Amino acid sequence: MEKRSRSFYFLAAFFALFLLFLYGPVVTIGILSFQGSQGGLTFPMNGVSLHWFFDLFEEQAVGDIWGSFRRSFALGLMVMCVTVVVAVMGGMAFRNRFRGSSLLFYMIVASLIIPSILVSLGVGLIFNILDWEVHWSTSGFGSQLTWTLPFGLLIMFAVFNRFDKSYEEAARDLGASPWQTVRYVVLPIIAPMLIGVALFGFTLSYDEFARTLLTAGSYNTLPLEIYGMTTNVTSPVLYALGTLTTLFSLVIIGTFLTVVALLRRRQARQGSDAGKGLV
Repeated sequence: MEKRSRSFYFLAAFFALFLLFLYGPVVTIGILSFQGSQGGLTFPMNGVSLHWFFDLFEEQAVGDIWGSFRRSFALGLMVMCVTVVVAVMGGMAFRNRFRGSSLLFYMIVASLIIPSILVSLGVGLIFNILDWEVHWSTSGFGSQLTWTLPFGLLIMFAVFNRFDKSYEEAARDLGASPWQTVRYVVLPIIAPMLIGVALFGFTLSYDEFARTLLTAGSYNTLPLEIYGMTTNVTSPVLYALGTLTTLFSLVIIGTFLTVVALLRRRQARQGSDAGKGLV
């Protein structure tokens, strides 16, 4: 049996500490959410129960938590759809160089390095100057797109950089129009990557705090509501909320990954059928 070097054990210990730092707070919150009815916010636990989860579903226990959840979910879907559409269009546009493409690319990337709170402040000021209502579905929507669109575009740039153009050329040789080529050739091939862009767009929007802080208006999104709860909720109901939102996020991620797996399996089956047809 080959003897492990010291560096292996050092790196293994470092990786274990990294995992502990990454997931330790989530696990701790999950455990404390099962405190007994007389439990507090810290260890040791005073019994084990589902009391705080039931308490979470009582309207008087928390603020507008379910309203904020619906707003965050709707906003996430809006941002996801726009991010996917614009990312695909932008990725296809940048396949061919055009005048000002380099400047436009750096402007897109620059939005990622601007402090998020400044983006929120700037969008809020613009809406106030134009005498438009600051609302989560307008100003909040716009400020979050400055966060999700660059990620979506960067992903699509990488996808199209590796895209084999021979598929499009074959479709055109067979008489397909440009739109038919995009619809029946390009989009099915990049569909799994589009799911990834959609996942990025939704998750980045769903838990975004800084860019929504000054643009949500009178109605909080879920991250803003949770932040407000930290100042006035002194019971494990806050941990119960954290556990449920974490489970919801895992369900969303699992759903997207399942869709990607199904799309890849479908593509593999179609490729196998095409190969048999040629034989």
